[in-house]
Amino acid sequence: MRRFEKDGIAVKYPADMKVEEALSYVEHLRKKHAALKEVEIRYAEDDEAEIELKFKVKGAPFERIRRITGYLVGTTERWNDAKQAEERDRVKHNL
Repeated sequence: MRRFEKDGIAVKYPADMKVEEALSYVEHLRKKHAALKEVEIRYAEDDEAEIELKFKVKGAPFERIRRITGYLVGTTERWNDAKQAEERDRVKHNL
């Protein structure tokens, strides 16, 4: 297997494949999955005319959002003192 990196994407491909062909597979995947991280190109075990593409995408950062006292919030850090006191004093029900 050969390796190269293109625009932050690590690519592994068979030694007998041309780089241009490997790049065309990467570009094909890039059209469908913009956040590619790794691509592995292989010949199918039962048929060398068939190509297998395995890939990983970058994870998207996310923030937890909760509904507290009628508001959708990520954190309560930016709330004023009265709203923070309301949240602190509310009755919390356990399941």
